[in-house]
Amino acid sequence: MDWGTELWDQFDVIERHTQWGLDLLDRYVKFVKERTEVEQAYAKQLRSLVKKYLPKRPAKDDPESKFSQQQSFLQILQEVNDFAGQRELVAENLSVRVCLELTKYSQEMKQERKMHFQEGRRAQQQLESGFKQLENSKRKFERDCREAEKAAQTAERLDQDINATKADVEKAKQQAHLRSHMAEESKNEYAAQLQRFNRDQAHFYFSQMPQIFDKLQNMDERRATHLGAGYGLLSEAELQVVPIIAKCLEGMKVAAAAVDAKNDSQVLIELHKSGFARPSDVEFEDFSQPMNRAPSDSSLGTPSDGRPELRGPARSRAKRWPFGKKNKPPDPPPSPLGGSLPSALPNGPPSPRSGLDPLAILSEISKSVKPRLASFRSLRGSRGTVVTEDFSHLPPEQQRKRLQQQLEDRNRELQKEVDQREALKKMKDVYEKTPQMGDPASLEPRITETLNNIERLKLEVQKYEAWLAEAESRVLSNRGDSLSRHTRPPDPPASAPPDSSSSSNSGSQDNKESSEEPPLEEGQDTPIYTEFDEDFEEEPASPIGHCVAIYHFEGSSEGTISMAEGEDLSLMEEDKGDGWTRVRRKQGGEGYVPTSYLRVTLN
Repeated sequence: MDWGTELWDQFDVIERHTQWGLDLLDRYVKFVKERTEVEQAYAKQLRSLVKKYLPKRPAKDDPESKFSQQQSFLQILQEVNDFAGQRELVAENLSVRVCLELTKYSQEMKQERKMHFQEGRRAQQQLESGFKQLENSKRKFERDCREAEKAAQTAERLDQDINATKADVEKAKQQAHLRSHMAEESKNEYAAQLQRFNRDQAHFYFSQMPQIFDKLQNMDERRATHLGAGYGLLSEAELQVVPIIAKCLEGMKVAAAAVDAKNDSQVLIELHKSGFARPSDVEFEDFSQPMNRAPSDSSLGTPSDGRPELRGPARSRAKRWPFGKKNKPPDPPPSPLGGSLPSALPNGPPSPRSGLDPLAILSEISKSVKPRLASFRSLRGSRGTVVTEDFSHLPPEQQRKRLQQQLEDRNRELQKEVDQREALKKMKDVYEKTPQMGDPASLEPRITETLNNIERLKLEVQKYEAWLAEAESRVLSNRGDSLSRHTRPPDPPASAPPDSSSSSNSGSQDNKESSEEPPLEEGQDTPIYTEFDEDFEEEPASPIGHCVAIYHFEGSSEGTISMAEGEDLSLMEEDKGDGWTRVRRKQGGEGYVPTSYLRVTLN
């Protein structure tokens, strides 16, 4: 079925339908163009959004980029950016393959439709012109017939009239004959015109117009086919980017699964670990001892001004500020053989046996020591910190990391300069063997410069290695001090040091010392530093932990034991607050060593 056969008389309907088809094509092109603008605006907004939330600093300078949460967020931003790129690709494909092609095809269809309808209208005009000629010939034939009939009647009437002359009769007969001849010619012309019109009309309705309608039908079907293909391109453009978009979504899913809370906690530790040791326990300051002793019986030897006489140098105050310039390992403890204490005892514990009265020492300590509690506010440091080349303004752990980084950078630069020097030497050898390739002397300045750079970098490497070794020793020292200190409530420092001698000797000595003390006044509590007659606890059958010696110690006094740096020891008894810990060596033998010299781990 075709339009030429079935719609032979629907010229106007076909004209309206083809025009509607072209309008629909233009509407779809306009829709796709606006859809393209929407996709481009969407992609642009996505890219602006990604740019807004991307970090301003490069990743190497941003410490937050080390966290898995930040890395996952950046990965999601990258995937969203790639997703925006796919939306731009969709917009580009729709613009090129749909808008441009369909717009061009629509123009071609409009030209073709216009040509076909012009041809049809010319055929209609020719048929109408033939019909007008037929009508004219028909009217002329009708008019000539009436005039011929009228002339014949006039001639017959004159022939019967007795009064008419013969000349009038003859004239009337000739006129009637002329009219009859003219009517016959008009009849023949009308017949010929009618035959011609019928032939043209048949050609118009059975051949010419059906062909034009078939051409319009073919054009409209091709337009509909292209429009359907354009519909398909809309979905095809989406399907082309579906795999990439799926990868983007899968990347977002992988980024979400990559968040590692434990690792982020560890990264935070690595980034901000200072390496300082925790502040030591605040020592008890006993202000009641001078009041509890009579001036005449006091073993402290109080002078006339009422202040106790200093029988030994005061114990130096432990530094509680963690951001000191240098953290040196603690000095070895004093000799426990008795006698006067050394003049400098900054970090070592008291001797296990001392010839001085413990109360006198503690009283002097209470007067000379003014502890200062470290707060989190003070640990943050000052804003006006001066940056130094050895990074000593940083905490020990951060200083070690920065020095390690600088050392690695210097080693890379040094290796680069060494490689360049080797290359220049090889080039110089080639120039010497083949002078036409170049002048060997032209390479001397560059070789000299490279050698100077190598020497400079070697000096810097040595400098940073020395700083790094010092920083690592500080970190190790602070780490040992921190690990050897356990979490417990601070007890008053017991002045009775541990001793390996028999309990009877210790008890007699302690009783002798305690007997020299004056009686206490009523209403006063017993001083907490007068319990010197208690025996040591029995040794546990098995170790309660293990420890590692941080520093070398010579156990030359009674009750102590020697240990080497790095030696593994068994922990037999914890520090009772006097700064000494009882340990057992693997080779055998037990004794006391300074607690600050150990890194302790309890079972």
